[in-house]
Amino acid sequence: MQKNTIFKSSLLTLLLRPLFLFITKLLGWKILGEKPEYKKCVMIAVPHTSNWDFPAMMVIAFVLGMDVHWMGKHTLFPRGPLGAIMRWFGGISIDRRKSNNTVEQVAEEYRTRDELMVVIPPEGTRSAVERWKAGFYHIAQAADVPIILGYVDAKTKTMGLGPAFFPTGNYEADLKEIKAFYKDMRGINEQ
Repeated sequence: MQKNTIFKSSLLTLLLRPLFLFITKLLGWKILGEKPEYKKCVMIAVPHTSNWDFPAMMVIAFVLGMDVHWMGKHTLFPRGPLGAIMRWFGGISIDRRKSNNTVEQVAEEYRTRDELMVVIPPEGTRSAVERWKAGFYHIAQAADVPIILGYVDAKTKTMGLGPAFFPTGNYEADLKEIKAFYKDMRGINEQ
């Protein structure tokens, strides 16, 4: 089952893509990478240091033609217009009161859809952290999908998508390899 989002609106894409390209160029930033070839994947967003990371992800999605989704607590999705707007912006409601965990709820979303890209900031916060949260990895494994390495690098004024990474089941070894991609990148608030 597919759900319509702002990213699937032809008119908005037609209007916003050139606008976002112009603004990005005007600010001296570049968008690198291409839309992933995979219909289903998890995209991590690293480093996550600023409230500007969400608008940056929206810009990347429009410019590269991606239909991205994000997870939010079920209370962000009330019945009526507000809930519909949140879903239209790509939100997926996660009910923490249910007996199955977040990983299983999101994996179920992958099973019921033909296409799905969920964006997850593994740091889990906009502050510096020693250890990433492992949910993105476990979701990718449970849904049997690759992890796309998304980024915003303030040092080089670039943002976009890196390679796809396929989880092997060895979390520690895989995490080391994933983090190596981000080694020299700086978030917006880390300059």
